[in-house]
Amino acid sequence: MDPADIPNIEAMLQLWMLGMIRPGAAFIAAPVFGASNVPVQLRLVIALAVGVPAVAASGMALPAEGIVSVPGLLFVIGEVMIGLGIGFVLQMGLAAALLAGEAISNAMGLGFASMVDPMSGQSSSAIGQFLSMLATALFLAADGHLVLIDIIVDSYVALPPGNAFPSFDAIGGVIRFGSLMFAAALTIAMPVGFVLILVQMIMGVIGRSAPALNLFAVGIPATLLAGIILLGVATPAMAEAIVRILSDALDGARMFAGV
Repeated sequence: MDPADIPNIEAMLQLWMLGMIRPGAAFIAAPVFGASNVPVQLRLVIALAVGVPAVAASGMALPAEGIVSVPGLLFVIGEVMIGLGIGFVLQMGLAAALLAGEAISNAMGLGFASMVDPMSGQSSSAIGQFLSMLATALFLAADGHLVLIDIIVDSYVALPPGNAFPSFDAIGGVIRFGSLMFAAALTIAMPVGFVLILVQMIMGVIGRSAPALNLFAVGIPATLLAGIILLGVATPAMAEAIVRILSDALDGARMFAGV
């Protein structure tokens, strides 16, 4: 066998490693893949399975000066920025549901009832955890994880490796979407939060008209009961609002990736 016919194994491994940077960064920031209970080994395997075929199709080549150089450093920074941007936009979509749950919990008086969020490993309220799991289930039911992989693969065509820095319009779009996340959280929480505020106003009027009444013994159970009933009634409407914000998040990820 002619030694010239043997492929450069070192160059191939470097290409594979560089090809894993963009999907790996996206999976770190994205929902579901970026959960703290997802093993790192699984993320690496998925990043390898997604990145290597995309790199082969895009015809990526190593920087002429090598990886340990200024062009190589810029190459890696660009890949990381694109991957993190794609995943971060989707994460903001799910964060809107969590933020809405926190607002509802505070209105119900359940701000003290917290539990560990398996997605982030941080403590969150019970209602926030419920809406976060609902958003995750809707994201998976709509094949959002497959759409994310499709966006990453298509981004290699729109933003070839080595020239993968996002445009100012894409960065501005992410900032605008982040500002809309708070409005989306308010939209999700509005069906329950508005009625709970009315219940608290009624309790305040009753307290003024009957000062001897113990509002803590009456108001808190009434608010909890109203909140639980309203959650059961308004869950379909909140699910529709969550689906809309997740769809907007996927569109934002496509815009950031130039797809």
